[in-house]
Amino acid sequence: MTHIVVVGLGYVGAPLGVALARHFQVTGYDVDPIRVRELQAGEDRTGEIDPEALRRTPVRWTTEASCIAGANVVIVTVPTPIDEFRVPDLGAVRQATATIGRYMHAGTTVVFESTVYPGATEDVCVPLLAETSGLAYPADFQVGYSPERINPGDRQHTLTTTTKIVAGDRPEVLTQLSNIYGKITDVYPAASIKVAEAAKVLENTQRDINIALMNELSQIFTKLHIDTHDVIDAARSKWNFLDFRPGLVGGHCISVDPYYLTHKAASQGFVADFILAARRVNEGMASFITDQLIACMLQHGLLHRDALVTLLGVTFKENVRDIRNSGVVTICRRLGEMGIRVQLIDPLADAELLHAEHGLRLAPLEDAEPADAVVLAVPHATFRAQGWPLMQRLAHPGRKAVVADVKAVLPRNGRPAHLHHWRP
Repeated sequence: MTHIVVVGLGYVGAPLGVALARHFQVTGYDVDPIRVRELQAGEDRTGEIDPEALRRTPVRWTTEASCIAGANVVIVTVPTPIDEFRVPDLGAVRQATATIGRYMHAGTTVVFESTVYPGATEDVCVPLLAETSGLAYPADFQVGYSPERINPGDRQHTLTTTTKIVAGDRPEVLTQLSNIYGKITDVYPAASIKVAEAAKVLENTQRDINIALMNELSQIFTKLHIDTHDVIDAARSKWNFLDFRPGLVGGHCISVDPYYLTHKAASQGFVADFILAARRVNEGMASFITDQLIACMLQHGLLHRDALVTLLGVTFKENVRDIRNSGVVTICRRLGEMGIRVQLIDPLADAELLHAEHGLRLAPLEDAEPADAVVLAVPHATFRAQGWPLMQRLAHPGRKAVVADVKAVLPRNGRPAHLHHWRP
């Protein structure tokens, strides 16, 4: 029987392990003992696994790297962030690869799902596997690549409903991986490992560029006193219009993956101006929103010494717990630099992690202090369901207040007269 070890049990690895365990013997390995204990107890902090499926799964969750020794297939799903200089950080991939090499045996197939630049699997990981294992490549082991395509918080486009790209270093590996992943979803066999790596960074770079265009148009239309969403609604009446919307871009993929591509391009002497320009636009969106909020508060006489702004949501997108690369953190910092008090409310975000990483504290919604401005930054379902009554409750009773509707989810009708509605 095929024994699969999944290395890295985050929002990608743990759900993958549960899905594969319906068809194969699966062990889930992670260096974080807290995460492993949670999974052993049937708890998933990411919210990506059905609770009942997690409780009933036969996956063996462990922090013992020796589990790799018994595997036929090892799948790597560790994170690949960027550093403070926006350079790809392959530290976790290198560490995982070295660990696998120390325990793998001849005949093992190692599959990488982590997002990397084209060529990383064969140029970085294969030599490290050979070095740490003492095995010869390609005679003694084989590699593959199958980029993760999880969309956190999306209950429609899930692991088992999204086509999986698979690639191998030889035809028999491609067949092997097609058979494995084909048990849980449809597969697309890529022409090579480099093609599969490039396809992943292309997906998120394309989305980043399209959102950047909307964000830049939003800034232009704001200066022209035109509502961006009115323009989009008019334009989308044409059949081939691409319906992207302005907003904050964060998370582990869209705000990171383009830098993997531009880094590889730079190593070949090519400057990816267009991709980098899109990144600059999207990274500047938090500052643009902050500036517009301040301008609205000034216009309505709400910017005073004790001014308070309530920010609703700090995760990188709605209905998820992940705070990585959240633009809301930038808004908080900019407001704080201006001496404006900030009240941050998010029922999903991990309060301890937010404070440890960013020094920010969450306030309970029920104890919220009346504010001069409310920023609906991340429209979690619970916020959207309460709509304008929630905005009214968070503002001073009967007094003017600004409501910044970052994702334009609040309806124009039903707005209380004393609340000024701004949206990018």
